[in-house]
Amino acid sequence: MADPSSYRPKPGQIPDSPGVYKFRDQHGRVIYVGKAKSLRQRLSSYFQDIANLHQRTRTMVTTAASVEWTVVTTEVEALQLEYSWIKEFDPRFNVKYRDDKSYPSLAVTLNEEYPRVQVMRGPKRKGVRYFGPYAHAWAIRETVDLLLRVFPVRTCSAGVFKRSAQIGRPCLLGYIGKCSAPCVGRVSAEEHRELADEFCDFMAGRTGTYLRRLEQQMKDAAAAMEYEKAARLRDDIEALKRALEKSAVVLADATDADLIAVAEDELEAAVQIFHVRGGRVRGQRGWVTDRVEEVGTAELVEHALQQLYGEERGEGVPKEVLVPALPDPYEPVQQWLTERRGSQVSLRIPQRGDKKDLMATVQRNAQQALVLHKTRRASDLTTRSRALEEIAEALDLDSAPLRIECFDISHLQGDDVVASMVVFEDGLARKSEYRRFQIKSFAGQDDVRSMHEVVSRRFRRYLLEKQKTGEWVDGDGDGAAETGGEVAGGPIDPDTGRPRRFAYPPQLVVVDGGQPQVAAARRALEELGIEDVAVCGLAKRLEEVWLPGEDDPVILPRTSEGLYLLQRVRDEAHRFAIAYQRNKRSKSMKAGALDSVPGLGESRRQALLKHFGSLKRLRAATVEQICEVPGVGRRTAEAVLAALAGAAPAGPAVNTATGEIIEEEGTAGPVTVPTERGHSS
Repeated sequence: MADPSSYRPKPGQIPDSPGVYKFRDQHGRVIYVGKAKSLRQRLSSYFQDIANLHQRTRTMVTTAASVEWTVVTTEVEALQLEYSWIKEFDPRFNVKYRDDKSYPSLAVTLNEEYPRVQVMRGPKRKGVRYFGPYAHAWAIRETVDLLLRVFPVRTCSAGVFKRSAQIGRPCLLGYIGKCSAPCVGRVSAEEHRELADEFCDFMAGRTGTYLRRLEQQMKDAAAAMEYEKAARLRDDIEALKRALEKSAVVLADATDADLIAVAEDELEAAVQIFHVRGGRVRGQRGWVTDRVEEVGTAELVEHALQQLYGEERGEGVPKEVLVPALPDPYEPVQQWLTERRGSQVSLRIPQRGDKKDLMATVQRNAQQALVLHKTRRASDLTTRSRALEEIAEALDLDSAPLRIECFDISHLQGDDVVASMVVFEDGLARKSEYRRFQIKSFAGQDDVRSMHEVVSRRFRRYLLEKQKTGEWVDGDGDGAAETGGEVAGGPIDPDTGRPRRFAYPPQLVVVDGGQPQVAAARRALEELGIEDVAVCGLAKRLEEVWLPGEDDPVILPRTSEGLYLLQRVRDEAHRFAIAYQRNKRSKSMKAGALDSVPGLGESRRQALLKHFGSLKRLRAATVEQICEVPGVGRRTAEAVLAALAGAAPAGPAVNTATGEIIEEEGTAGPVTVPTERGHSS
């Protein structure tokens, strides 16, 4: 625990101007990012008597080892820089809202020649128009199904579209009138894009004009005695009205607005957002966060606005943003939103009427979301804490192992030997820290020797990073040899500000195996002089826990939360190793006789197979016939024939269901796949 006075800036050193500041820990990791109208006043508040600080602020300043700042000219610049740094460094003490689930959105891929309507989740893509998010994917599909009869836009995947174009026959939707079938030329690309634009306009809330136009067309068709056309237009109008009924009118003035409500307690806060477009609720989402810093409702709202609109531009930012409390000051935030939209944005608290009533509804949703989250999370937090405490007690550790790393070995009947390392922090998987290894020091199957190599390589890298920061100076040079030389900057990469690979040690190393694997891992650590990392092994047969130098295993009760956590860690390492091993095997199986031809790349291999249709026909071709393929010269053709002559032709592939011989298409026949296995004890 650091003393804040040890890194307190000297008097007069901090400028009295707007800016953004970062606190870093002893390893150089950014643990907190903040902004201030006056850096001097704000930073000075952190270096008063720590007894007067809020508990969370006290924890932050005692965890930190240094502070730095960047001066900006305006508070809007400070807001933007703060958001960028929080996104880049992911500081542990900042409020970070996370979606309680990945909400689906209705997307129109306007960046394609023939735009497609589909359901999308995850980060937004450039050139795609989004509507929502929605609570359920089925709600999107119901709406789209109603609208396709009026706006028959393409909904099929690229593969289905390409296949229909090749065979000259549309899919089922093209036959039932729910797709304009641009794949077979029923409409041109321009006409199809007009349909997509009309679909987007309708979804954006511009519904009244379109409905009135359809009604007039229906009346004109009836007057001209085109009764079939009039009936079709009548059905289209009814379909659009049914789609509109699914989202009731909540604001009579057809407002485009986002309403944000916050529910909070001492430990956590929940945010709910209603997206209102054209006076109708078009989407809803919710976030929950731990209150790891001392902030009020106004600050929570400001962080929510950053999270919500940090990546948005144009119409993604509505004309009105209604909030329960305004940031202090609110003008920079409103100006920031205006710049992102490109036109004036109103940020305010609703005072009366429909908007105030709707805000009360959003607030009730936030309260319910917080209660539901706490009900789920309470058992989660309690269970994880109890599991870590049980592991510490069973293994006689000084403290709970907040970071656990697990290693597993996987191979395919002795071939393609690989290893995995997975990381769990606070009982949760940290997938960004996962690592994969290829066994380099020997060939063949030896799980114990493989485990020794992998653990040695992982911790040799850790010692190398430690050496660069001056914490460790008696290295044996192996780490530098493995990495190819010096790596400046310590555990934090100076270019990205992110932790380097293998920069931080675990409190506990778990190996998938029994006594031999545990002994190998402990020996690897001792050879490197590491004594402060505990080691254990979890054997699959009886799920017993093995410790170094012990003749008898530790038996945890089957109902133990600690055993369950160790099993999860071990199984995740096994899964990750198997996935890597399968990937390697897949690549090796795809390698064919043509891969060994020098100078023959992927493009020309594909050109040869496309020209001749199969390896069988290519093998029977002459040098002159091969030279007819564009880009293939005589020397390459001779090399191709020599390679194919040296490769034994495979037997015909057989469809096991029908007994038919399958015509070879660019492969060397069926492949017998041996059984894969991971390490087991």
